[in-house]
Amino acid sequence: MKEYHITVVATNNPTILKFEANDFLVKGSYEFKNIDEAKDSPLAQQLFYLPFIKTVYISGNFIALERFDIVDWKDVKDEVAQQLVEYLNAGEPVVNEPETSKKQAITVYGEVTPNPAVMKFVANKRIVPATFEFKNIDEAKDSQLAKELFHFPFVKEVFIDENYVSVTKYDVGNWDEAAPQLRESIRNFLADGKEVVSSNAISKESEARSQSAEKITLDDTSKQIVDILEEYVKPAVASDGGNIVFQSYEENSGTVNVILQGACSGCPSSTFTLKNGIENMLKNMLGDKVKEVVALNG
Repeated sequence: MKEYHITVVATNNPTILKFEANDFLVKGSYEFKNIDEAKDSPLAQQLFYLPFIKTVYISGNFIALERFDIVDWKDVKDEVAQQLVEYLNAGEPVVNEPETSKKQAITVYGEVTPNPAVMKFVANKRIVPATFEFKNIDEAKDSQLAKELFHFPFVKEVFIDENYVSVTKYDVGNWDEAAPQLRESIRNFLADGKEVVSSNAISKESEARSQSAEKITLDDTSKQIVDILEEYVKPAVASDGGNIVFQSYEENSGTVNVILQGACSGCPSSTFTLKNGIENMLKNMLGDKVKEVVALNG
């Protein structure tokens, strides 16, 4: 039986905390504001017996909980995480979801990105609980969808996040011919209800995040940088089919190192975006603490 682990993740709202599991919990997204609304979720009903729980959100691989002000999360988060681990590993139901037919109603549309070598294919549902990047077919051993896409001779790299797939092509490929083939391949794969990324890959990604959080204690400036990237930058680059990951902050030089993924990696306009967008934003918000933003792979 699958063994669940929980990673506690802070949000921009101090009253809401996310408890991320190392595998999918539900197919849909649910919000419960009281125990009556939670009649179809045995897990949410149990959580409402905790007197400080105000709202329960369940989606994909996480449970987000909003608290009343009677407690602080630092005092109860470990106990809540342990309760969730015990509940999930006991095999108890999270949400009693309605049965769906094998063929799902899936739509996928293609979007151009600022990077002419990358196209973004957006689905009408969440397809992965985290970000995954595959530079070649060997790296894609834990993603059946990525492996299938690499069988197209013009596919160079595959990036999967939330509800979309960004595909980087070789120069020999032509989007007029390639895009319809890729869109249909992705749509058919999702409609068949196949697993986009294996549970093993999700588990490894979750464990890596957990270990990283344990090993790295960010200084106050780094925490501010991460918050700014999460709130202002990530949504913008995600809309273009890419992602930005904070790597490090060098206090002596004022240098912020980031990693660009998906459509942002190797994009001709990425340097302009870094210097005139992200760098200027961090300088304006953090003053002399930031002198330069450097992309380690771009």
